[in-house]
Amino acid sequence: MATKTTTLPPVKIAVLIDGGFFIKRFNSLYNKEKKLSGAEVADYLYTLALTHVGKENTLYRIFYYDCHPFSKKMHNPVTGKAIDYSKTDEYKFRTELFEALKRKRKVALRLGELKENKNWHIHPNKVKELLKGELKIEDLKEEDVYIDIKQKGIDMKIGVDIASMALKKFVDRIVLVSGDADFVPAAKLARREGIDFILDPMKARVEPSLFEHIDGMDCPQIHLKKNS
Repeated sequence: MATKTTTLPPVKIAVLIDGGFFIKRFNSLYNKEKKLSGAEVADYLYTLALTHVGKENTLYRIFYYDCHPFSKKMHNPVTGKAIDYSKTDEYKFRTELFEALKRKRKVALRLGELKENKNWHIHPNKVKELLKGELKIEDLKEEDVYIDIKQKGIDMKIGVDIASMALKKFVDRIVLVSGDADFVPAAKLARREGIDFILDPMKARVEPSLFEHIDGMDCPQIHLKKNS
């Protein structure tokens, strides 16, 4: 007697991507040798999201959370050199990424603001060298320091969107590309409302407090095509 296979009914899926986390993991996994353009990274991001949806399900929307790139002028405290951040490679990359995502179907950008404290910090590895006496203050270079910039409002936007979709029954499944335990309350709410909550940490270590409150973890392998 033939075994009868059962197929699960299609579901509606929302993919939420923490932009700061995504870019950091993407650079660690794929962007070490040849730096890709913002448009190329947008294509990868879109492919990743659609892979989570699959052909049998329906995409509700892809939400991408990030901040407008830093564009002010600052003076490096080591060299005194003026830096126009609106002309940096990072600014160009982020701007191109955002513009490319805006043109893709069913993608919603949730852009917050940057909180700039006008404080400069020494990179941790250089601090260790200073404390060990392996490096002197006068030997610090321009790239050994960085401006203290933090994202503002991103976690709140993600939490509100998760709660809204769960309470209004807009989706059956939420896929969160992140590894931050700050989303635990939102994840718990979604699960209580019957939402299948999946985490994609892009092969990063998952904090136990977040792993405990999800329905599964999925890290699809995307084959990246680099232009020559």
